[in-house]
Amino acid sequence: MSAVSELGYLGLSVSNLDAWRAYASEVAGMEVVDEGEGDRIYLRMDLWHHRIALHADGNDDLAYMGWRVGDPVEFEEMIEKLTSGGIEVRVASDVEARERRVLGLAKLVDPGGNPTEIFYGPQVDAHKPFHPGRAMFGKFLTGSEGLGHCILRQDDVEAAAKFYGLLGLRGSVEYHLQLPNGMVATPYFMHCNDRQHSVAFGLGPMEKRINHLMFEYTELDDLGLAHDNVRARKIEVALQLGKHANDKALTFYCANPSGWLWEFGWGARKAPAQQE
Repeated sequence: MSAVSELGYLGLSVSNLDAWRAYASEVAGMEVVDEGEGDRIYLRMDLWHHRIALHADGNDDLAYMGWRVGDPVEFEEMIEKLTSGGIEVRVASDVEARERRVLGLAKLVDPGGNPTEIFYGPQVDAHKPFHPGRAMFGKFLTGSEGLGHCILRQDDVEAAAKFYGLLGLRGSVEYHLQLPNGMVATPYFMHCNDRQHSVAFGLGPMEKRINHLMFEYTELDDLGLAHDNVRARKIEVALQLGKHANDKALTFYCANPSGWLWEFGWGARKAPAQQE
């Protein structure tokens, strides 16, 4: 049966493109691509045309997330599987697919109301070297593991787990987390490749669709440079450097220009099936 292979791209709604341009390139090290469209810019992390699209519509939240399948056959199989599972799916037009820089695109909504896309055939600009926005010792960890992971707003964790299970992700609750408001969260982590998780939910009520985006460097020194850049710019840090109990990644969380969090990381262990 068809299954997604990675979290391939994100669309983010933002209110300040200039602030995002500086944050993504000078702090994180991503390459900014501006094709003169006026209402958007793109963030490159590897040879793909982009991994993140920034849309200047003022919402400052997740706009959509794209999950990759292998080819047109798997694309049709996934649409059939989702439809049979009671999920409403719309196959996007060629114009919409070209806008996303993919060959095939379908649109749907997850149980938490998060716009979700299935795609195949991303535009890979193999002729165009990746140029980080600032000096880097290594690169971003992408490839078969996708761009990173997100924690999303989901009021019904069981429904969300079922939905992402239909997409082909696997996972479970991995620990209990005491929240500042006295609640105990039971975050549910799901993976579809070697990355320990590509999506998670179950943190309780959230103002925005997305709590944070995590991306990973291949070199520890690049995490250190990012941390130096954040401190130099006096950007608010929500969680200081530390290791997670489940994925063992060394990370820190800081505010982005839209008021939610980016998690900068290094050294995460692989998904359970790949652990020794």
